[in-house]
Amino acid sequence: MAHNKRLAAAAAKVEHNKAYGLEEAVRLVKGNATAKFDETVEISLGLGIDPRHADQMVRGLLSLPNGTGKTLRVGVFARGPKAQEALDAGADVVGADDLAEKVQAGDIQFDRCIATPDMMALVGRLGKILGPRGLMPNPKLGTVTMDVKGAVGAAKSGQIEFRAEKAGIIHAGIGKASFDETKLLENIRALVDAIQKAKPSGAKGTYLQRAALSSTMGPGVRVDVSSLANAG
Repeated sequence: MAHNKRLAAAAAKVEHNKAYGLEEAVRLVKGNATAKFDETVEISLGLGIDPRHADQMVRGLLSLPNGTGKTLRVGVFARGPKAQEALDAGADVVGADDLAEKVQAGDIQFDRCIATPDMMALVGRLGKILGPRGLMPNPKLGTVTMDVKGAVGAAKSGQIEFRAEKAGIIHAGIGKASFDETKLLENIRALVDAIQKAKPSGAKGTYLQRAALSSTMGPGVRVDVSSLANAG
């Protein structure tokens, strides 16, 4: 009951039909993040795209200027010196056939997957498992690379992946409620800028259509898209 009362009290502070300016929205979300843990602040962006068409997919990796406040578990498919390089860089799980067997058994102990190019024949066979989870290594995203140290370091330092879902919506965690407003605003602006730059050539009409902010346990707050357009 206390949980429901807390949610109701938080929701009462938000006008659901109002689109707030970005700074006011951040302030509201921070103020409503009253759970007993440090809630994640998340943004949802509705784009004027149809991701079913290959020329309208929006996807990328971005190192947020202030990190995410969360430490990613990183898995690396590599052998020999590259496997050791991954371990030295702080990877959580490293392996080849042994790691593939764990993944096939459903034992996936990582949030980001990196592979050296020579491992992709092996990793490719795991596509049906890794793909739906958004974990399939991709050379365009820098997760199929010989620079294992750099890729692991980037993942550990607050790099996020953004990807449009079927409805053209991008969901991303952009920090913790304990971050000050300036850090959250800087992270949001960096993400919006990256998504603007990733605008596909096939996108027609208005690109950034809808936006909302929320914390893990808090109500959603609609954001005035024009305040995002000025965010760069």
